Amino acid sequence: MAKCEICDKEVAYSLQVSHSHRRTARTFKPNVQKVKVNDNGTAKKMNVCTKCLKSGKVQRAI
Repeated sequence: MAKCEICDKEVAYSLQVSHSHRRTARTFKPNVQKVKVNDNGTAKKMNVCTKCLKSGKVQRAI
């Protein structure tokens, strides 16, 4: 679901630690957008994280 098809960034799991050191599970979800991408001259919908979009690893189709 929340996985970038370019860099394979996906959901990460960790522990949230309060001041009294009680620990609860939490998730870090990447900002994944469904965009039209130029893939060898053809437009294709892909799930891409915003870091890949901003860095220019992917070219959007118009």
